[in-house]
Amino acid sequence: MTSPLVAESYDTPFGTLTVLVTLEDGVVRASGFRPMRDTVAALPSRLQGRGWVEGELPAIRAAVEGWLGGDHDAITRVPVAQDGGPFFQELWEALRTVPAGASVSYQELAAMAGRPRAMRAAGTACARNNIAPFVPCHRVVKSGGELGSYGYGGQAMKRAMLVMEGERTVDDARVTP
Repeated sequence: MTSPLVAESYDTPFGTLTVLVTLEDGVVRASGFRPMRDTVAALPSRLQGRGWVEGELPAIRAAVEGWLGGDHDAITRVPVAQDGGPFFQELWEALRTVPAGASVSYQELAAMAGRPRAMRAAGTACARNNIAPFVPCHRVVKSGGELGSYGYGGQAMKRAMLVMEGERTVDDARVTP
């Protein structure tokens, strides 16, 4: 029998971050700034069937505290996995290479994954990301520099996260420091 997933929640300036991890490998399977029931619902059914228990996740807690405390790339060093086709996997992996304090456009993200004309697919991959902020979709902006949407809390949260990470935003336009 497989063990249940382990869940922990963290208070952040952006709201409560909920995280679900498979304990046997320490991999984040779902997370986000949403109630735990919504994070569980984001899991594929094969993982939902395992159930979940509240527990402590010291490595995840350390990464979240590091991210909030100034090591803004700590969240991208956490092992993650989510369901999606090969190109979405490439996009999510490319997104984890965008350093804190920077942002990329959907077109730039698509180019990073080897398909520069697939900006709509890049946007869809961001919208379907169920492991925010560990897959930092908040670091993706529109080509003109406008923030665009952020499904985990809107533009105000996206802006606050980018500013915390060192990117300066002015009138929804990105300005490199």
